[in-house]
Amino acid sequence: MCEVEGDYNGLECNQKIPVPTLNRKCMKCKEGAAVLIIRVNDAFCRACFKEYFIHKFRAMLGKNRVIFPQEKVLLAVSGGAASCSMLSQVQEGLSREAPKKLRFMPGIIYIDDGGACGRSAEERQRSNALLKSIFTETGFPYFIVSLEQVFSLPASVLVPGTSDPDPSNLSYKQAVDQYVKEKQTLTEENVASAVAQLSIGDSVYSHKHKLALERLFSSLKTLTAKEDMLQTLRQHLILHIARENGYSKVMMGDSCSRLAVRLLSNIALGRGAALASDTGFSDPRYGDVVIVRPMRDYSSKEIAFYSRMFNVPSVFISGLDTKTHDKASIQRLTESFVTNLQSDFPSTVSTIYRTSEKLHTVMPPQSQSAEPASKCLLCLCTLDTKEDKASAFHATLVSEQLSQIKLQDLSLDAPGQSAEQCCTEGQGCGPGGCCSSNRLSSHQDLKTLLCYSCRLTIKDMITDEDGNQRVPFGGR
Repeated sequence: MCEVEGDYNGLECNQKIPVPTLNRKCMKCKEGAAVLIIRVNDAFCRACFKEYFIHKFRAMLGKNRVIFPQEKVLLAVSGGAASCSMLSQVQEGLSREAPKKLRFMPGIIYIDDGGACGRSAEERQRSNALLKSIFTETGFPYFIVSLEQVFSLPASVLVPGTSDPDPSNLSYKQAVDQYVKEKQTLTEENVASAVAQLSIGDSVYSHKHKLALERLFSSLKTLTAKEDMLQTLRQHLILHIARENGYSKVMMGDSCSRLAVRLLSNIALGRGAALASDTGFSDPRYGDVVIVRPMRDYSSKEIAFYSRMFNVPSVFISGLDTKTHDKASIQRLTESFVTNLQSDFPSTVSTIYRTSEKLHTVMPPQSQSAEPASKCLLCLCTLDTKEDKASAFHATLVSEQLSQIKLQDLSLDAPGQSAEQCCTEGQGCGPGGCCSSNRLSSHQDLKTLLCYSCRLTIKDMITDEDGNQRVPFGGR
């Protein structure tokens, strides 16, 4: 047993953990004084850190080679440090001083989600003005779109386009050689046309759409469902703008830390079948528009250091989870868990991230007679709701059906309730009426079009007076 007055001098550890000092040298050039320490032994000076940061971005694009020369790429910027650092890297790659210039044509999009996050009109105008000034300085065409416009999107946004990864049917090397041969200096006419392309997507929306968005998010009972729905609506708007303006690639600013949180939270949300698409470098689920994540190798610490040291402009915009407690949602709880674990064990994020790199979507064998895989109505991922009698999903469906039958029997056996009293005029429901059985069948038809995770989101939605759920598409 341990004693208070015991002598434990012989158990003291002789090895001491090295403490970072201010006079350390850069690990790369071995000459300059280190100004930051990324990991335990990764100390960089200012110049070497900038070179390291830029090389990481170029290496990610060069290793995957999914963006071809002269291809139009849309940069999704939220105003945060990660997406603004991505924008800064694209500017750096297109500048004249760059040794190996990027060869694609960028554009910028910002989704103003203030209506869903409860921001006032003044706050939205202030943040939009700050972002406009940042976008204008880049010289790239940009679009600022309000989230309310999602209710005016055509139904075609829910249909995956035909994938054509290489429109010119050339290899990457042949496409680069062709770009170099066809490269010409801009004439005055070309300059005028380029300036004319600098457009602003007016953030104009009707009062009806504003009320519809407020009703939609007020009907969602939990913050988990609200964050999931907000992410889906953002993707629909970005996809529509990309298709309307001829962009075949969309760059997201998801960092390594963000993807590690998304990996764990999506598993908890029942989105495990789509993990490879949600966290991988490229997401081809939309067919004609491919999502790429060139910032997925950067940790949030690296991005914060780079933004601070090189004055990358960014705008703080409050979101749904701003100033919420750790247990407010599954996403917020997962973020708190990973962040706290990372502070004690610095390899946590990298371990989760490396695990996500090993994930691949299982593709069924293709044949000419095979039908295309069904897609979810909301997130457009492949449906993962194939019923198997020996699965937990089938058991859940059986339990739900039994509970609904029991509730329906209780409503029919209730005293004073009859079919004639169901409608307001006392004439009964008739075909296509408003009985609970008809409402139940329409609800079941909607659920068959959704993946398991989106079913949980819709299940968390409060029904309106007519017994319908406020789904932004197909339920208007």
